[in-house]
Amino acid sequence: MYFFNIVSDSLADLLENALPQTQCTKCGYPACRPYAEAMANGTANYNQCPPGGQEGVVRLASILGKAVIPLDISHGLERERPVARIEEAYCIGCTLCIQACPVDAIIGAPKQMHSIINELCTGCDLCVAPCPVDCISMLPVTTGKTGWDAWSQEQADQSRQVYTLRNQRLIREKQENDDRLAAKAAAKLVALEAEPAMSAEEIDSKERKKAIIAAAIERARIKKLQAQSEDKVEGDKE
Repeated sequence: MYFFNIVSDSLADLLENALPQTQCTKCGYPACRPYAEAMANGTANYNQCPPGGQEGVVRLASILGKAVIPLDISHGLERERPVARIEEAYCIGCTLCIQACPVDAIIGAPKQMHSIINELCTGCDLCVAPCPVDCISMLPVTTGKTGWDAWSQEQADQSRQVYTLRNQRLIREKQENDDRLAAKAAAKLVALEAEPAMSAEEIDSKERKKAIIAAAIERARIKKLQAQSEDKVEGDKE
Protein backbone atom coordinates (compact mmCIF):
# COMPACT_ATOMS: atom_id res chain seq x y z
CA MET A 1 0.00 0.00 0.00
CA TYR A 2 2.81 2.40 0.87
CA PHE A 3 4.53 1.73 -2.46
CA PHE A 4 1.26 2.40 -4.30
CA ASN A 5 0.93 5.78 -2.60
CA ILE A 6 4.42 6.78 -3.69
CA VAL A 7 3.68 5.82 -7.29
CA SER A 8 0.30 7.55 -7.22
CA ASP A 9 1.72 10.79 -5.82
CA SER A 10 4.49 10.81 -8.42
CA LEU A 11 1.99 10.24 -11.22
CA ALA A 12 -0.27 13.00 -9.85
CA ASP A 13 2.69 15.39 -9.92
CA LEU A 14 3.41 14.58 -13.57
CA LEU A 15 -0.23 15.00 -14.52
CA GLU A 16 -0.55 18.26 -12.63
CA ASN A 17 2.51 19.61 -14.43
CA ALA A 18 0.79 18.86 -17.74
CA LEU A 19 -2.32 20.86 -16.86
CA PRO A 20 -2.65 24.56 -17.80
CA GLN A 21 -3.30 25.63 -14.17
CA THR A 22 -6.24 27.87 -15.02
CA GLN A 23 -7.99 26.51 -11.87
CA CYS A 24 -11.29 26.88 -13.74
CA THR A 25 -13.08 23.81 -12.24
CA LYS A 26 -14.50 22.88 -15.66
CA CYS A 27 -13.02 19.40 -15.25
CA GLY A 28 -15.44 18.83 -12.38
CA TYR A 29 -12.85 19.27 -9.64
CA PRO A 30 -12.15 22.34 -7.46
CA ALA A 31 -8.67 22.92 -8.91
CA CYS A 32 -6.03 21.39 -11.16
CA ARG A 33 -4.34 19.38 -8.39
CA PRO A 34 -7.45 17.45 -7.31
CA TYR A 35 -8.13 16.63 -10.97
CA ALA A 36 -4.56 15.36 -11.38
CA GLU A 37 -4.96 13.18 -8.29
CA ALA A 38 -8.27 11.82 -9.60
CA MET A 39 -6.65 10.91 -12.92
CA ALA A 40 -3.75 9.28 -11.09
CA ASN A 41 -6.03 7.04 -9.04
CA GLY A 42 -8.29 6.26 -11.98
CA THR A 43 -11.45 8.04 -10.87
CA ALA A 44 -11.37 10.72 -13.59
CA ASN A 45 -10.81 10.55 -17.32
CA TYR A 46 -7.94 12.43 -18.95
CA ASN A 47 -10.07 14.36 -21.46
CA GLN A 48 -11.93 16.70 -19.09
CA CYS A 49 -9.79 19.87 -19.36
CA PRO A 50 -11.17 22.34 -21.94
CA PRO A 51 -8.41 24.96 -21.41
CA GLY A 52 -5.79 22.33 -22.30
CA GLY A 53 -7.79 21.33 -25.34
CA GLN A 54 -6.96 18.36 -27.53
CA GLU A 55 -3.23 18.97 -27.11
CA GLY A 56 -3.77 18.66 -23.38
CA VAL A 57 -5.43 15.28 -23.89
CA VAL A 58 -2.40 14.18 -25.90
CA ARG A 59 -0.04 15.25 -23.10
CA LEU A 60 -2.03 13.49 -20.40
CA ALA A 61 -2.50 10.34 -22.49
CA SER A 62 1.26 10.18 -23.03
CA ILE A 63 1.94 10.36 -19.29
CA LEU A 64 -0.70 7.72 -18.53
CA GLY A 65 0.41 5.47 -21.40
CA LYS A 66 -3.06 5.46 -22.88
CA ALA A 67 -4.61 6.09 -26.29
CA VAL A 68 -5.47 9.61 -27.35
CA ILE A 69 -9.22 10.21 -27.13
CA PRO A 70 -11.37 13.22 -28.05
CA LEU A 71 -11.86 16.06 -25.60
CA ASP A 72 -15.05 15.55 -23.60
CA ILE A 73 -17.04 18.62 -24.65
CA SER A 74 -19.56 18.09 -21.84
CA HIS A 75 -16.95 19.91 -19.72
CA GLY A 76 -16.65 22.76 -22.21
CA LEU A 77 -15.31 23.52 -25.65
CA GLU A 78 -11.73 24.20 -26.59
CA ARG A 79 -11.61 27.92 -27.37
CA GLU A 80 -9.48 30.98 -27.81
CA ARG A 81 -8.23 32.05 -24.39
CA PRO A 82 -10.37 34.85 -22.98
CA VAL A 83 -9.63 37.54 -20.42
CA ALA A 84 -12.27 39.00 -18.13
CA ARG A 85 -13.39 42.59 -18.63
CA ILE A 86 -15.36 44.63 -16.11
CA GLU A 87 -17.73 47.32 -17.33
CA GLU A 88 -16.48 49.72 -14.72
CA ALA A 89 -19.40 52.14 -15.04
CA TYR A 90 -21.73 49.41 -13.75
CA CYS A 91 -19.46 47.87 -11.09
CA ILE A 92 -20.94 48.33 -7.59
CA GLY A 93 -17.84 47.14 -5.71
CA CYS A 94 -19.49 44.09 -4.14
CA THR A 95 -16.14 42.14 -4.19
CA LEU A 96 -17.88 38.87 -5.14
CA CYS A 97 -15.72 38.60 -8.26
CA ILE A 98 -12.56 39.14 -6.18
CA GLN A 99 -13.60 36.32 -3.88
CA ALA A 100 -14.29 34.04 -6.86
CA CYS A 101 -11.03 34.68 -8.72
CA PRO A 102 -8.59 31.83 -8.01
CA VAL A 103 -5.48 33.78 -9.02
CA ASP A 104 -5.99 37.26 -7.54
CA ALA A 105 -6.42 38.79 -10.99
CA ILE A 106 -9.03 41.30 -9.82
CA ILE A 107 -8.23 44.34 -7.73
CA GLY A 108 -10.56 46.73 -5.94
CA ALA A 109 -12.05 47.59 -2.58
CA PRO A 110 -15.58 47.25 -1.19
CA LYS A 111 -17.95 49.77 -2.81
CA GLN A 112 -15.16 50.84 -5.17
CA MET A 113 -14.67 50.09 -8.85
CA HIS A 114 -12.83 46.82 -9.64
CA SER A 115 -10.33 46.16 -12.41
CA ILE A 116 -8.80 43.09 -14.07
CA ILE A 117 -5.05 42.42 -14.11
CA ASN A 118 -4.87 41.00 -17.64
CA GLU A 119 -1.46 39.40 -17.10
CA LEU A 120 -2.84 37.23 -14.29
CA CYS A 121 -6.29 36.39 -15.66
CA THR A 122 -6.53 32.74 -16.74
CA GLY A 123 -9.91 33.10 -18.45
CA CYS A 124 -11.50 30.71 -15.98
CA ASP A 125 -14.96 32.40 -16.12
CA LEU A 126 -15.43 32.00 -12.35
CA CYS A 127 -15.95 35.72 -11.80
CA VAL A 128 -18.86 36.00 -14.25
CA ALA A 129 -21.66 34.15 -12.45
CA PRO A 130 -21.28 35.80 -9.00
CA CYS A 131 -21.57 39.34 -10.40
CA PRO A 132 -25.00 40.66 -9.34
CA VAL A 133 -25.07 43.38 -11.98
CA ASP A 134 -23.78 41.30 -14.91
CA CYS A 135 -20.94 43.71 -15.67
CA ILE A 136 -18.25 41.10 -16.42
CA SER A 137 -17.68 39.64 -19.88
CA MET A 138 -15.02 37.34 -21.29
CA LEU A 139 -13.14 38.60 -24.34
CA PRO A 140 -10.92 36.31 -26.47
CA VAL A 141 -7.34 37.55 -26.72
CA THR A 142 -5.60 34.76 -28.69
CA THR A 143 -7.20 35.04 -32.10
CA GLY A 144 -7.10 31.69 -33.88
CA LYS A 145 -5.16 30.01 -31.06
CA THR A 146 -6.78 27.57 -28.64
CA GLY A 147 -5.71 25.14 -25.94
CA TRP A 148 -1.98 25.00 -25.30
CA ASP A 149 -1.38 27.10 -28.43
CA ALA A 150 -3.07 29.94 -26.52
CA TRP A 151 -1.36 29.32 -23.19
CA SER A 152 2.36 28.98 -22.45
CA GLN A 153 4.10 26.84 -19.85
CA GLU A 154 5.40 30.05 -18.27
CA GLN A 155 1.84 31.32 -17.84
CA ALA A 156 0.78 27.99 -16.36
CA ASP A 157 3.67 28.07 -13.87
CA GLN A 158 2.83 31.64 -12.89
CA SER A 159 -0.83 30.80 -12.39
CA ARG A 160 -0.04 27.82 -10.18
CA GLN A 161 2.31 29.95 -8.07
CA VAL A 162 -0.25 32.75 -7.65
CA TYR A 163 -3.01 30.23 -6.89
CA THR A 164 -0.85 28.59 -4.21
CA LEU A 165 0.09 31.93 -2.66
CA ARG A 166 -3.56 33.01 -2.62
CA ASN A 167 -4.63 29.84 -0.83
CA GLN A 168 -1.86 30.27 1.71
CA ARG A 169 -2.94 33.87 2.30
CA LEU A 170 -6.58 32.88 2.77
CA ILE A 171 -5.62 30.20 5.27
CA ARG A 172 -3.40 32.66 7.14
CA GLU A 173 -6.09 35.34 7.20
CA LYS A 174 -8.69 32.87 8.46
CA GLN A 175 -6.35 31.69 11.20
CA GLU A 176 -5.59 35.26 12.22
CA ASN A 177 -9.31 36.03 12.36
CA ASP A 178 -9.98 32.87 14.39
CA ASP A 179 -7.19 33.87 16.78
CA ARG A 180 -8.69 37.35 17.20
CA LEU A 181 -12.10 35.89 17.95
CA ALA A 182 -10.61 33.41 20.42
CA ALA A 183 -8.71 36.21 22.19
CA LYS A 184 -11.88 38.30 22.32
CA ALA A 185 -13.81 35.36 23.79
CA ALA A 186 -11.11 34.74 26.38
CA ALA A 187 -11.17 38.41 27.38
CA LYS A 188 -14.96 38.26 27.68
CA LEU A 189 -14.67 35.21 29.92
CA VAL A 190 -12.22 37.03 32.19
CA ALA A 191 -14.55 40.02 32.31
CA LEU A 192 -17.49 37.79 33.25
CA GLU A 193 -15.46 36.24 36.04
CA ALA A 194 -14.82 39.71 37.44
CA GLU A 195 -18.44 40.84 37.30
CA PRO A 196 -20.30 40.82 40.63
CA ALA A 197 -23.51 38.75 40.67
CA MET A 198 -26.20 40.07 42.99
CA SER A 199 -29.02 37.56 42.54
CA ALA A 200 -29.52 33.87 41.80
CA GLU A 201 -30.91 34.78 38.37
CA GLU A 202 -27.84 36.87 37.58
CA ILE A 203 -25.56 34.08 38.77
CA ASP A 204 -27.39 31.58 36.55
CA SER A 205 -27.18 33.91 33.54
CA LYS A 206 -23.51 34.51 34.18
CA GLU A 207 -22.75 30.78 34.37
CA ARG A 208 -24.62 30.14 31.12
CA LYS A 209 -22.61 32.84 29.35
CA LYS A 210 -19.37 31.44 30.76
CA ALA A 211 -20.27 27.94 29.57
CA ILE A 212 -21.11 29.18 26.07
CA ILE A 213 -17.86 31.14 25.78
CA ALA A 214 -15.77 28.31 27.20
CA ALA A 215 -17.32 25.89 24.69
CA ALA A 216 -16.57 28.30 21.84
CA ILE A 217 -12.95 28.63 22.97
CA GLU A 218 -12.60 24.84 23.13
CA ARG A 219 -14.07 24.42 19.64
CA ALA A 220 -11.61 27.00 18.31
CA ARG A 221 -8.72 25.19 20.03
CA ILE A 222 -9.69 21.83 18.54
CA LYS A 223 -10.18 23.38 15.11
CA LYS A 224 -6.73 24.95 15.27
CA LEU A 225 -5.13 21.65 16.25
CA GLN A 226 -6.90 19.91 13.36
CA ALA A 227 -5.66 22.56 10.92
CA GLN A 228 -2.10 22.19 12.21
CA SER A 229 -2.34 18.42 11.83
CA GLU A 230 -3.59 18.77 8.25
CA ASP A 231 -0.77 21.19 7.44
CA LYS A 232 1.74 18.70 8.81
CA VAL A 233 0.31 15.92 6.66
CA GLU A 234 0.52 18.14 3.56
CA GLY A 235 4.09 19.09 4.48
CA ASP A 236 5.08 15.44 4.87
CA LYS A 237 3.65 14.72 1.40
CA GLU A 238 5.82 17.45 -0.11
